[in-house]
Amino acid sequence: MNWLLVALGGAIGAVFRYGLGSYFIKSSSTFPWATWCINLLGCFLAGVFFAFSQQYPALQNNARLFLMVGILGGFTTFSSFGLETFNLLREGQALWAIGYAVSSVIIGVILLAVGYVIFSYLLQLKT
Repeated sequence: MNWLLVALGGAIGAVFRYGLGSYFIKSSSTFPWATWCINLLGCFLAGVFFAFSQQYPALQNNARLFLMVGILGGFTTFSSFGLETFNLLREGQALWAIGYAVSSVIIGVILLAVGYVIFSYLLQLKT
């Protein structure tokens, strides 16, 4: 059953990623905006889910497999992040590569925390 939750969630996440990524037109910009935005949104959503799972422990099992491992795993793209960083370096765009890598990690963690704090607060208001 666990593998089915992950597989279904992963398929949904991949479709969401493809759909959102298709809205980003390939511009002349060196920066990989689509992957950057998708990964940061995924971090924010991970924070939101983590807040819910702390308030509702039942969400820590099957829902975690479906939402976090499945949907968010299929939605966010660490391998694309790595490849795009490598390609920036390979093309001699070291400053863009460093900016992309550093901003992805730092802003990603900040957005995860923001999602967690906001939804923890909202859940406390509800109780």
